[in-house]
Amino acid sequence: MSNRRAELGEFLKARRAQVTPTAVGLPAGGRRRTPGLRREELAQLAGVGVTWYTWLEQGRPINVSGQVLDAVATTLRLSDAEREHLYRLAEATPVKPRTTACANELVMAEIVTALDPLPAVITNRRFDILGANDAFGDLFHDWHTLPCIHKNLLWCIVTEPLARRRLLNYDTEVPYLVARLRSAYAEHLGDPAWETDIARLRKLSPEFDELWMRHEVAECEPRPRHLLHPVAGELRFTLTELAVPAHPDLVMFVETPADERTRENLPLTRLTPAAR
Repeated sequence: MSNRRAELGEFLKARRAQVTPTAVGLPAGGRRRTPGLRREELAQLAGVGVTWYTWLEQGRPINVSGQVLDAVATTLRLSDAEREHLYRLAEATPVKPRTTACANELVMAEIVTALDPLPAVITNRRFDILGANDAFGDLFHDWHTLPCIHKNLLWCIVTEPLARRRLLNYDTEVPYLVARLRSAYAEHLGDPAWETDIARLRKLSPEFDELWMRHEVAECEPRPRHLLHPVAGELRFTLTELAVPAHPDLVMFVETPADERTRENLPLTRLTPAAR
């Protein structure tokens, strides 16, 4: 028995002992040798075989799917942190990743605002824009010739005709963003929002479709972002992605001037409050 499987068994037994029969709608009567649910009760409630669940607690090397673990986790009423721990011990992928409370988004929004005059934006891993500071909004305020409906960084680049002229490193940035999206997609397989969004973008953009079908993946890394601004001229930034451990579906993008000319001309991108 591996140490990981042994730890998994002990974790399941400890959590099972903390779930009372009445909490899951079972009668409280009868003599019980152990606190909490019996193995056969948990297996029945989770819709799994008693023998399979017994082997799981015993740490045997059996196949474990994310779907079955999700049913066990729901029955045991595991918290988000406990679910993540369960999946890691079982070396499985959850059916649908959980997210923490929206309070983290509010904290992130305050941080983004405080980063001004550096352009900064918060997105989820699908690149939907959840919040941005004024510096970011000012930098890209005239980016669109078409209405910006989706509020999504990737959509804004691959569907906007002006993007190729404004984003000077377009040919390297777009494949990278698609590869990052493909990496995140592995954790969201079957999610209707993801599946619908990707299908629509593939239909709308042959370029995205071709890149998507390459199945390339990429890790986050600082990278160059070269822009051509109508007033400030050519601007060179280093784009940094900052993850949020407490909220794994959130990403903060911060654009830092990569040279002195960009730093000096960045104020030329700013709008007055009345113009925003």
